[in-house]
Amino acid sequence: MKILVLNPSYGRDFCRSARWAARSRGRVQRHPDWLLIAVGVLERGGHTVKFIDAAARNMDLPEVLAEAGTFAPELAVVHTTTPSIYSDIEHAAALKAAFSCRTVLVGPHVTALPAETFALAKGAADFIARGEYDYQLLDLADGRDPASIPGLSRQAVGGTVNNPPGEPVDVDSLPFPAWRHIDPSWYKDIGKRLPFLTLISGRGCPGRCTFCRDTSEAMCGRKVRLRSPAAIVDEMEYDLRLFPGIREIMFETDTMTANPGHVRELCGEMLRRGLKITWSCNTRVDMDLGLLPLMRRAGCRMLMVGFEFGTQAALDAVKKGVTLEQSRRFAAEASRLGFTLHGCFMIGAPGETKASALATIAFAKSLPLDTVQFSGICVYPGTELYDWAKSNGYLVPRDWREWVSPEKEQATLLSYPGLTKEEIDELIDTGLKEFYLRPAQMLRMLKNIRSLGDVLRKLHGLRSFSQYLSSGKK
Repeated sequence: MKILVLNPSYGRDFCRSARWAARSRGRVQRHPDWLLIAVGVLERGGHTVKFIDAAARNMDLPEVLAEAGTFAPELAVVHTTTPSIYSDIEHAAALKAAFSCRTVLVGPHVTALPAETFALAKGAADFIARGEYDYQLLDLADGRDPASIPGLSRQAVGGTVNNPPGEPVDVDSLPFPAWRHIDPSWYKDIGKRLPFLTLISGRGCPGRCTFCRDTSEAMCGRKVRLRSPAAIVDEMEYDLRLFPGIREIMFETDTMTANPGHVRELCGEMLRRGLKITWSCNTRVDMDLGLLPLMRRAGCRMLMVGFEFGTQAALDAVKKGVTLEQSRRFAAEASRLGFTLHGCFMIGAPGETKASALATIAFAKSLPLDTVQFSGICVYPGTELYDWAKSNGYLVPRDWREWVSPEKEQATLLSYPGLTKEEIDELIDTGLKEFYLRPAQMLRMLKNIRSLGDVLRKLHGLRSFSQYLSSGKK
């Protein structure tokens, strides 16, 4: 079967693969790794696949239709996000009209709201593949009866039919992402050594954070499923053969360091094979700190860390499951060992006040961090926080398009009686300015420059930061 897999655009530089689908303040564009793993599954199954990353290439709908024209797909798979859902449906409708193909929508938004999505689609969507969609798409392409495919939703007389979910995917059964469909130069992130690729070493998360949707029960579940260390390093070597010029691999796994034994085996495998590339990863502050020296020896350069808040009350309110003291110990040890540290912070937890938000900003400034991001806490359908905010009347948007600003940038979504949306916006800007405009921080960032590539990344970051601060809403 001929299958088109589309990552649609939603305005210039809209990033769909990040945890918050929006035009990021750093103008980041990330790889569609999940989609390309599914492409790999389909191609391994003998199907012909055309992949279009319209988001990375800033392609509008007419350009997508033109590129898909000679391919004439029989099945079209369209990735969706919350703020872009109307546009995504428009893309599905246009593909269906142009090629008389069946259409499938995938992603966390449609996983959480299949019935509402079908109502919005008005016939443009034939199926919704909920959660881990890799093998659902293969079953459809193979001609399996849709009524028998686990996790598939479809329209029927009387409304939406949601097939029971299937078993969590065996992550070691999945192929490497079909990277041959993309050009690494399309993807920018000032924190990474460019060009870079992402790698997913496992799925599932044991955390209970109320704001996280990608690792919720609906998408990946709470059970951590890690790929074998040998398979992970095989993929790293494959990446280097396919794109000899890549300078870094980013482990986008939410829980890479959740299993200390797995990290030891993985780093040991990297060292045994003499892998010559730096890598970065996401981690939590409650990881086993004894792993850090081994990770450093194995090539880990940067750690992306969800510190989230600077008060224990806020951390407890979102069920983060960590303490401020753990954050301090982690940052001190990682900095001592020479890691580059990127801290992620939010404002707007349940019970947040201006004083507690300022405490988060002060906490961020007190840690030995190289870069940070501040954002209003994001609430998506399918999360505990969304249900709580909606039931209490704290949600600002009344339409999915309002999950981002008119410029498609991150927007503050909550407003409390004691802390309004406008106050949260102001505090976000305060946090960014106070952190980055300190002479000591500027000097720290300058000292980290080691190459021309580092200079270019810093200039891109400066330009993005300036564009954000000078945008119309300021």
